[in-house]
Amino acid sequence: MKRKNLFTCLLVLACTVILSGCGVSIGKKADQTDNWSQIKQRGYVTIGVDDTFVPMGFRQKNGQLVGYDVDLAKAVFKLYGVKTNFQTIDWAMNATELKNGTIDLIWNGFTKTPERQAKVAFSRTYLRNDQVLVSLKKNHINSYADMTGKVLGAQTGSSGSNDINKYPKLLKNRIKDHDPVLYESFTNAFIDLNSGRIQGLLIDSSYADYYIAHQKNPGDFQTIRGAFPPEAFGVGMRKSDDRLRQKVNAGLKKLAADGTLERINQKWFGDQADSPLLQNNK
Repeated sequence: MKRKNLFTCLLVLACTVILSGCGVSIGKKADQTDNWSQIKQRGYVTIGVDDTFVPMGFRQKNGQLVGYDVDLAKAVFKLYGVKTNFQTIDWAMNATELKNGTIDLIWNGFTKTPERQAKVAFSRTYLRNDQVLVSLKKNHINSYADMTGKVLGAQTGSSGSNDINKYPKLLKNRIKDHDPVLYESFTNAFIDLNSGRIQGLLIDSSYADYYIAHQKNPGDFQTIRGAFPPEAFGVGMRKSDDRLRQKVNAGLKKLAADGTLERINQKWFGDQADSPLLQNNK
């Protein structure tokens, strides 16, 4: 066999092994296949996360990924003897990563919206959330009207950035240049808020409450709630993955019934456990 042909054969064989190991069938797109059998066979499910989103999924100083959704996902798939492989992704590209088969699930404070439901299938709701406006008290922003002419921040691809455009009368029409400054992560947005480069940040209440509670001077912050519609967190998956969706839903239901979900709530939200944030879907 010629060296060139031998190289070609080896390359094809290597690609076949890699694709088989990833659980993607040759000649079939991931978003056109029910992938549960492949996931079960390989023994792990790949979950896409934004690893800066406290307390849902974030890196500790030692690099370990922890968080509410990390604990919950592990608990769900432990029921099926499947391990969880968490993969950091560009959050703005989450639906594309899912469609391409790079990940199997989007599980990281993923808000259900009509726009997202057109692209992905959602699990049952497991957590409630709100969009809140966070500022520093020294900025004297006590209402949305006080953001007139001020600079607003939001995360790229977040439900908050979508809400800004969907309900322009609330904030978009008031803020400087009528557009927010967009950030890859809320970590960077808070850096700019604390330094004064932005005066307000529209953010998930789950992130805001946890972040502020863990600051040296939590009293420095002002949080305004209630203007945007309440939200529901769910797990995003390919629409073709009917059995995976059934497994996730059954797992969430079981964890809610046996008290595991409440224990995870208490671990990550503590004395916030009576807030609307944690009104679980029964």
